[in-house]
Amino acid sequence: MLSQSNITTNTPMGATLVSGGATFRVWAPRASAVYLNGTFGGVTVSAQTADQLMACDANGYWTGFIAGAADADLYRFFVVGAGSSGYKRDPYARQMATDAPFPNCGCVIRAADSYPWHDAAFVTPDFSNMVVYQLHVGTYAPASAAAFGNFLDVIGKIEYLAALGVNVLQPLPIDELETDPSLGYNGSDYFSPDFPYVVEDPAALATYLVAINRLLAAKGCAAIGIGDITPGPNQLKALVDLCHVYGIAVAIDVVYNHAGGFEGDDQSFYFFDRAVTGDNNQSLYCTSQGLAGGLSLALWNRDVRQFLINNASYFLQEFHVDGFRYDEISALLAMNTNDGWSFCQDLTNTLHYCRPRMIQNAEHWPVDPVIVTPTTSGGAGFDVLQHDALRTAVRGAIGQSSAGSGASVDLDAVAQALFPPGFAHAWQAVTCVENHDIVKAGQEPRIPRLADGSNSRSWYARSRSRVATSLLLTAPGIPQLFMGQEFLEDKQWDCQPTGSDEIWWGGLAGGTDPAMVNHLRFTQDLVRLRWSQLAIRGDSLRVFHVHNANRVIAYHRWLEGIGKDVIVVATLAEATWYGYWIGFPTAGPWLEVFNSDVYDNWVNPQVAGNGGNVQVSGGPLHGFAASAPIVIPASGVVVFARDAGS
Repeated sequence: MLSQSNITTNTPMGATLVSGGATFRVWAPRASAVYLNGTFGGVTVSAQTADQLMACDANGYWTGFIAGAADADLYRFFVVGAGSSGYKRDPYARQMATDAPFPNCGCVIRAADSYPWHDAAFVTPDFSNMVVYQLHVGTYAPASAAAFGNFLDVIGKIEYLAALGVNVLQPLPIDELETDPSLGYNGSDYFSPDFPYVVEDPAALATYLVAINRLLAAKGCAAIGIGDITPGPNQLKALVDLCHVYGIAVAIDVVYNHAGGFEGDDQSFYFFDRAVTGDNNQSLYCTSQGLAGGLSLALWNRDVRQFLINNASYFLQEFHVDGFRYDEISALLAMNTNDGWSFCQDLTNTLHYCRPRMIQNAEHWPVDPVIVTPTTSGGAGFDVLQHDALRTAVRGAIGQSSAGSGASVDLDAVAQALFPPGFAHAWQAVTCVENHDIVKAGQEPRIPRLADGSNSRSWYARSRSRVATSLLLTAPGIPQLFMGQEFLEDKQWDCQPTGSDEIWWGGLAGGTDPAMVNHLRFTQDLVRLRWSQLAIRGDSLRVFHVHNANRVIAYHRWLEGIGKDVIVVATLAEATWYGYWIGFPTAGPWLEVFNSDVYDNWVNPQVAGNGGNVQVSGGPLHGFAASAPIVIPASGVVVFARDAGS
């Protein structure tokens, strides 16, 4: 029987376990009645009787308490409105059940604090020290499996990611989606992890548990039990926890510009209080404006704004995430011209108050520095912004070079994009050469295919791909790798399980594809170079030599007032340059700390390089006090430094 025991003005939204049972709170301001149904303490309640009628306050919030309700119990709301009557899922539900096929499933009561965390010592890295890795959880099934990947499969790759050297994991959206499988951008239940990403089979969970406890033991952490990963949300918590234990932050992708399409989903939050349909502006949570098959959220409404802010706060607090990538803030602003800007400011201010050391990464086209301007100066208050200048320039140069040795290659465009145009600090920009939008099925080719459309494993494809990633990882800004880029994946990606568009983990298994294995080693060492050479992570940059005819670009990185000078020289020429004179800041010995040619047919028996160092003794050149002739390997990159690094 429903009562108002334990109900206060501070009762949380959704279902919350308290002493003796659970409280429930839901917003349905135009409903004439809201009933609570479910199975509580083994007793099923499905009739819409006075005993199950929730109480409504003056603001349209309905509340109730069920004695004996426990973790894993199922529930739904039955809403009576002017337009219809029927079941609705809780918009704040922590988990969707599998008692019936989605979208007609129930919601699961879940304890907020049932996972034993091990990450108390973890500190989110500074923006200038971040290397981001973007992935789709569904593609992370083991190479031998014919299945959709899940959170626990990603845990199985944590050692791989740590060895790669990335320190920010950025999964595409992981909330419950209207369709499965999905790219992730049609979310319907914002607080619940998506069905396919959760493992329920006890035997499979036991196998995953062995792997999880091995990873924990390797870092001196206490083991967990099967019950700790049985609740679906705890599997995402375990992923975040293990990432933190291995030094990797987690910033999840959230979609606040629109919600899923809701076709055939009468139990979603679309028309939640069951007002008369026909006008999307009456749907409570949504407006009539659409994007990508979904509907904009009604940000003019204070309660809808709070719903989204609560959602972000929920992932910060209950899942320990380190931040967010916000999908298409530009679309959010365009569809909410009167209220979008103030919503962004409320969102960023609230989250920075809750967690000062976090990352709020906005996608906004065109790039506009006001998005990362503090709210106190009239900006939107995001920390960093997706930036397309380097991506466009590098992809352009790689594509031009694929036309052959006689084609014109525009390295001036690369030079102009190496420091994010328009920004005071390079770390305010997240740069890439591939991402989930650019190289998904039906869009642009991945770098190896762009480099050589006829053979993505040719020397041309391999070497030009190394140049592209080298430019990304030695340039200012926060570099972002897209899954598979690190090992020369050449196929556009999709989310179909066992489909031909999935990334090919099998190429790494047992050295099946040597080019992939060699490229992975190259990327690992290049990321290590970024960690060892502090200047590469700083803001200072001077492009001192661009020669389009020679297809050569050279730039200087340093720490202001400290030094730690680094010289990067890259070419897309198809023949090695010998005795190519470039300037150096000072005379004396300079170490060749990186040479991309080493990784071709590792260890390349015919590597073109500088023998590990150059003796700089020539006169002034390129605005520097000294110079030296160097070897630049064909379609390659060499990096020089005064010392081996920090």
